[in-house]
Amino acid sequence: MAFAIYPLLFTTEVVTPLELDDHSGASLRGSLFNAVWRRFCLNKTAPSCAECQLHTMCPVSTLVAPLREENTRGRDIPRPYIILPPLGNARLYMPGDRLIFGITLFGSIIQLLPYLMLSLSQIEENGLGRALPENRGQRGRFRIVRVESYHPLHDERQVLYQVGQAQVQTPAKAVTASDVATEAAKLSSDALTLNFLTPTRLIDRERLVLRAEFRPLVQRLQERLHSLVAAYGDGDASPLTDKEDVDLVALASEIRCKEDKTRWEEVRSYSNRQKRSMPISGLLGPVTFAGPLAPFRELLVWGQLIHVGKSVVKGNGWYTIEQ
Repeated sequence: MAFAIYPLLFTTEVVTPLELDDHSGASLRGSLFNAVWRRFCLNKTAPSCAECQLHTMCPVSTLVAPLREENTRGRDIPRPYIILPPLGNARLYMPGDRLIFGITLFGSIIQLLPYLMLSLSQIEENGLGRALPENRGQRGRFRIVRVESYHPLHDERQVLYQVGQAQVQTPAKAVTASDVATEAAKLSSDALTLNFLTPTRLIDRERLVLRAEFRPLVQRLQERLHSLVAAYGDGDASPLTDKEDVDLVALASEIRCKEDKTRWEEVRSYSNRQKRSMPISGLLGPVTFAGPLAPFRELLVWGQLIHVGKSVVKGNGWYTIEQ
């Protein structure tokens, strides 16, 4: 099947006091993993999905811990989803407040949407955020009141689930290569501003990129899009509609940083798998690039949707394009 993207929006109502840290994507990702694992894992004694004999046919492994034995860069392949966390600093939500976050599914993984929807009650039960004294040392609780499929480029929405609703609808909203090409054609070919909304952490030639650079961004984006298409699309075609044989990485060296207002944000996340705190720090804020940008516009629009860099599954690497 052709590669498409399925953004979902979750609207929740807070039930007990709930406090989120800055950049709460890691907490949301952990809640999603635990919910799917608790609901559907048939071999909870296995140390990990990689060591489970059922992983090739298991929705848990496919959805939240995908593995491919034939993957050229190792057994792991890109996760088939990303988290879009609430933006802003740490916040305390009180009962009755609305908490909204997003989950974007990639390509063929939309077939497993029923498993995600059937895990909603477990997500509610898990709780979220910090353990609070007013909750007797428990995390805050919320209930999911609505799940919507939405098209971020067209600002269209479709309700898939409403609290009290007996059935879940099939999503009709998907972002396709044609949508991306249409959006890209509207962008300036001379100067564009990328605003990094969540920490964006890039590795280039085994070094951490500490300030905004165009070539590493393009190279990581191109690699990420290719790997997602190979894993969850038709597997043999690029979603970029411009079929010219252009070396985007080489051309990227011609693009200059016109104005850089990014800053480095220190963030850490605890890894249950590695049993230690891991850095997920990165660049935040706007940077303006100038030069012959026409060949990069589609790739940059895809980047808004798939995110870029390390820890994207935890909400990192999210940016928007401004004219």
